[in-house]
Amino acid sequence: MTVLDSRALNRATLARQLLLDRAEMPVLDAVAHLGGLQAQEPQEPFVGLWSRLEAFDPAVLSHLLTERHVVRTHLMRRTVHLVVADDAVAWRSRHDAMLRQRVLGAYRGELNGVDLDDLAVAARKVLADGEPRSMPEIGRALAERWAAAEPRALGEMAVALLPLVQLPPRGVWRAKGGVRHVLLSAWVGREVDPSAPEGSDPVGRVLVRRYLAAFGPAATADLRAWCGLAGLPAAVAGMRDELVTFRDERGRTLIDLPDAPRPDPETPAPVRFLPAFDNAILGYDDRSRIIDDAHRLLSVAGERVVLVDGRVAATWTVEAGTVTVVPLTDLSRSHRTAVEEQGHALALFLSDNESDRVRVASSPR
Repeated sequence: MTVLDSRALNRATLARQLLLDRAEMPVLDAVAHLGGLQAQEPQEPFVGLWSRLEAFDPAVLSHLLTERHVVRTHLMRRTVHLVVADDAVAWRSRHDAMLRQRVLGAYRGELNGVDLDDLAVAARKVLADGEPRSMPEIGRALAERWAAAEPRALGEMAVALLPLVQLPPRGVWRAKGGVRHVLLSAWVGREVDPSAPEGSDPVGRVLVRRYLAAFGPAATADLRAWCGLAGLPAAVAGMRDELVTFRDERGRTLIDLPDAPRPDPETPAPVRFLPAFDNAILGYDDRSRIIDDAHRLLSVAGERVVLVDGRVAATWTVEAGTVTVVPLTDLSRSHRTAVEEQGHALALFLSDNESDRVRVASSPR
């Protein structure tokens, strides 16, 4: 079986993630291709798409959100993702059990004695009038019935039990707004697809294909790390004749789509600035293809990072129109120049062309 080393996997990841070359692709298609963008920090997807698309216009993404073509919702890993509305409708039921279990893992004691089916019915009644509500408002309304339960736990569980979306202006470019929820079905005008009959998993197979198209080659543990679902090995097993297999340097079996890009490992990789919580890093169990173990926790902590030669080599922040880059390793003169050039471009993007200031700190000694 062919062994793919870390550099080969890195270049495949960059190609699938639209980070090797900026893509001339409609914004909606890019969001779909990527399987959504992690978006608990509402402005971060704009940077993620700027780094991936030619001539990205943030107004286009804002329009897609306000016109209900993309939505903000809890989905993969029970984190807020910006996903195409069609995917939210198709995928939500497949994530139901995972979302419920993750909230129970955090609030089991606080929800003791609460029947979750009853809670779902009551929460739906609270939201049936179509009035947008914050999670605390939902929790307080439910606490009128379950007075012994913590309102926060009730609100968190309601958001897990029901397919909800976060309404604009949350997530609109340069707009500020609190989190207000309505039912996904009310927002997009159609009901969520029902769960598949027991023994079949068509959505699981779709998720496998979409994941591999955007993240492969990858192990099933990587797939699970991306979506948070434990039951996809059965979907993978049912697709074996559609997939090709490799091994990585750790001996793990990797699966992939036969015709997906696997560039030459020596393909040059440009400098790219990634937003906080970018799935190019978080979408794997083994992240060594793109980030050193010593820096692995940076992405979990929400640090924005810079890719140099395809790997995390610096963090970045922006304040008062100045992009500041702090290297994590020594940067060659040519790499430092490339970081500065991309930093200038990012500063212009973030400031509406009012500032191109960038500062690259000294490399660590």
